Formats: sequence, structure tokens, C-alpha cells
Amino acid sequence: MPNVGIDVTSALTQGGGIGRYTRELVGALSQTDFADQFDLTLFSAQPPAQLPVSNPLPSHPAINHKPAFLTEKWLYRIWYRLRFPLPVQTFTGRLNLFHSPDFVLPPLAGNIPSLLTVHDLSFLHYPHTFTPALVNYLNSVVPWSVGRATHVLADSIATQEDLINLWQVPAEKITVLYSGVNGRFSPVKDPAAIDHLRLKYKLGDNPWILAVGTVQPRKNYQLLIQAFAKIADRFPHNLVITGGKGWLFEDILDEVQAQGLDGRVIFTGFVDDEDLPAMYSGATVLAFPSLYEGFGLPILEAMGCGTPVINSDASCLPEVAGDATVQLPPEGIDRWADGLAQILADDALRERLISKGHDQIKTFTWQRSARQLLSIYNKLLDL
Repeated sequence: MPNVGIDVTSALTQGGGIGRYTRELVGALSQTDFADQFDLTLFSAQPPAQLPVSNPLPSHPAINHKPAFLTEKWLYRIWYRLRFPLPVQTFTGRLNLFHSPDFVLPPLAGNIPSLLTVHDLSFLHYPHTFTPALVNYLNSVVPWSVGRATHVLADSIATQEDLINLWQVPAEKITVLYSGVNGRFSPVKDPAAIDHLRLKYKLGDNPWILAVGTVQPRKNYQLLIQAFAKIADRFPHNLVITGGKGWLFEDILDEVQAQGLDGRVIFTGFVDDEDLPAMYSGATVLAFPSLYEGFGLPILEAMGCGTPVINSDASCLPEVAGDATVQLPPEGIDRWADGLAQILADDALRERLISKGHDQIKTFTWQRSARQLLSIYNKLLDL
């Protein structure tokens, strides 16, 4: 029986973003008939003492978890800084195919086929939103990994086109694999659950506008705060920004002070996975003004919870949103202020967006993604 390896390090170290992507995809894959065709080995760096979520990996007779005895930091030094050719099979044993869902591909022994997921190339488009050290690292390691991979998965057509146009990756080497939305993202109507959130995350009694994503410049939160400042005296809402602190976040925090919005903009930090459906459901609107995304999963999660969305029209976001959201360019403070005000004030508009969102999410399921991934594995294994 062939053995497929998947790097699930991000699933064990990251609460959101690629960590969630990896958990959802591997979980959905475990519910297919993969075991009729191959065994699955889940490789990871040494797991941290505190996992970001409980039970991040699926349990299945044909799935083995093979953690390394080295931490993620040490593996990255060995593989991507020093480029020491220590094959991943040192930790996993025999493999017939290896899939890395997090931008970089470790050394492999035996010339086996490999699959690499590239979520976005934001570090090329917006390098100023990253630290210089991170930009240098990504510019070195990601194209090196793409060049070595047998095949590449892109989160969206926008990312696929970037790979072709910016790095001249052959089109036939890339497949677009969309993310899905978990069925648990559905409307939470229990007032007690919303009250629990208000206490746990210190949200206060006001209604809220929600923004979801790591606090870092690419998320364009400064524009959102500036736009909110223009309407804050007309609406009782607070602006609630959920997500851990990333990099270069100080200016975002300072913007709250500059706009005189102390107490009206709330940074919750990372929100536990089990609380997210209620966080979306309790919001009047999700605001997603990002400069660039590989996919934009919070848009779908909000739709699933019956929350209207206003998002930027950058990169892949129109692919994800369809005609079910209000879309604006990721610049223009006045336009964002007007857009937010319109959604907050217009009940009929919100209901239309909610209805369209309900239809839009049917296009994106993790089950569909897993079946497509299974087909790609089989093709690379030549089964």
C-alpha cells in the first residue's frame, strides 16, 4: 500500500490561517475512502506543549502521526536556512508522496513526487507589510520549494496567476484547490451564547462590527479604524478585531488612540475556535478590508453564520465573495465609511446579503476540496 505524507506542523502550532486550513483539509480527507488506496502519515515538528485547539488531528486506523524530535524552529534552520539535505523520511519512514500545505518543501529522499500548497504571494505585492527579514526569507525559500515540487496547489485563481506571471511557473504544474467552510459555521441564535462572548472577550453591551484576522498591516486595519472613526458618533456599534498580534502591529494599535476611539475598538486577541460561530453570529457585519489574500476564509464563515459582509475587491476576494457581499477597493477611507454606514442602517440590504451569502457558501465545502485532493494524490501516485 502506498504511503502519503502530509506536513501538519501548522495544524499543531497555528490557531488560525494555515493551521485551520490544514486541520480542515486533513480532517475532510480522513472522511473520504482514501484508505482503500493508500496509508496516510501525518508528519510534524515536535508538537508544542500547548496546542492551539483540542484534538487537531483526525483519528483513523490508516493514519499515523510521526512527530519529529526537533522543534519547528530547529527544522526550519536545518532545512531552509542551512539547506541541509536531511530527508523528511528520517522521521516518517517510507513515503511514496509528500504534501506540504505551508509554502515550503523539506528535502525528500528517493525522488518521490511532491505536492506544495502556495496560499498567496503577498510578500511580493506588499513587502512593506512584512518585516524585511521575513520578506528575504520567503523570497529565498518559497521559489526554491516551488521549483522542486512536482505539482503546486494554489488557493485561488488569483494565486495561480501570480505564480505564472511573477515566477513563470508552468500553468500545467498548478491546480487551484479552493478551501471550504465547516458546517459548524451556522447562525447561533442563543442569547446566552452571545452573552458568554461579551463576558469572555470583554465586548461590552454595544452591538459590534467584526474584523477577523491576524493583527498585521496586510489586513488593512488602519483604514478600517479610520473609516469607523467617521461613523462612530452615528452608530452605537463597537469595532471588534479578533486575531493574534502578528508583526508591525504597533501602528494599528496607535491608530485607535489617534482617532480617539479608546473603548470603541476592541482587540480580543485569538478567539477560541468554538467561540467563532457565535462571534460571527453576534456581529451586525463582517468588515474584511484586506490588501491581499490567498483565499479569505472569514468571508465564507461569516456567510455561514448569517452575517453580511463588506470586503475589499483585492486579489482573490471577488472569487470567494461572488455577488453576495459589498465590495470596495482596499483604499478610500470615505468609501469604507459610507459602505459600513449603509449596511448598518439598511435592514433590507443586510437581509439581501445574508440570503445571497447562504447560496454562495454552497460552492465551497471541505468535502469537495478533499475529494479533489484525493484525485490529485492518485494522479501523482499514478494509481
